[in-house]
Amino acid sequence: MDEKGFQAYLFERKLITEDKLEACLAMARRFEAHLEQEPETPAAMRAWEFTRTLVEQKADNWDNLLTLLRYAYFTRQDDIYVAIMELLDGYEAQGNLYKRVGERYGDDVRDRVFDGIGLAPLGLPTPEKPAFMHPVIERLQAEVGQADCIELLSSSLRDLPDEYYLDEREKYQQAADIDAFLVQKKAEFITQLETLMREGRLFFSQPITPEVIELVRQDPEIGGGARQGSVIYESKIPYMTQAYLDETDETRKRYYYCHCPWSRDAILSGEQVNANFCNCSAGFHKRNWEVIFGQTLQVEVLETVLLGDARCRFAIHLPEDALDANIA
Repeated sequence: MDEKGFQAYLFERKLITEDKLEACLAMARRFEAHLEQEPETPAAMRAWEFTRTLVEQKADNWDNLLTLLRYAYFTRQDDIYVAIMELLDGYEAQGNLYKRVGERYGDDVRDRVFDGIGLAPLGLPTPEKPAFMHPVIERLQAEVGQADCIELLSSSLRDLPDEYYLDEREKYQQAADIDAFLVQKKAEFITQLETLMREGRLFFSQPITPEVIELVRQDPEIGGGARQGSVIYESKIPYMTQAYLDETDETRKRYYYCHCPWSRDAILSGEQVNANFCNCSAGFHKRNWEVIFGQTLQVEVLETVLLGDARCRFAIHLPEDALDANIA
């Protein structure tokens, strides 16, 4: 490893303080030494073997996992970067579920729902995550009923503070109307993807190709959504779009489409999952509109790959009285 280069990268981007540098470098050295073993093993599997070791040592904390992520980014090892990103992105969902069930239904209900399962460790490999989430959702639904379960999930289990969406609200307020805002969102999304492709960088966890951009360009519901009356219909961009486009097996296509690390691998393993969990993703997609309009909105899951559909599609119901008069 180019330690001087890695150190410069960390300090130039203000990713670390001096007092944490040596621990960070030591962790990166350990990780690199591990990755050099069994080079025939897929990179993601080697990365997860290492994080499982950190779990056993009770060392799978945010600082260490961020070090692994930054090491992978610095060394341009995209497969490893994606493997670690999957452990961090959305990790808060199960902890937030634990907290909200307790707050809304009491400690007794929460403890029954999580009994014998508990909270997944941060370094748990992605293929093992569905077993920590979906039995909990089944139990929660049995305890409180399907409607209440869906309502709780549709607030999204992600950490999504209003501050994330203030720029979106300002752009909406400055747009001529909601349709002009949607056109702008779409154009900005395509521009973002084109920039990433030109610079050879990932969009979160996936490489961008001309085929990916063309799919986004041709689908009116990806990258902002399409309006019909007071409803915004929005479809997710596939998690690994190029692999999704290249794949012919329908099961694997759904696997490449799914963004959720708590569900994705169950598509391949055949493990039983509760598709109502996709309301968490629906809640993610409505969140910017809630900040724009300053109120809680209703959202529906129309299609989900967990039920065998070819895509994940949502209907976000906007408040009638908040819409511009000229769009009815």
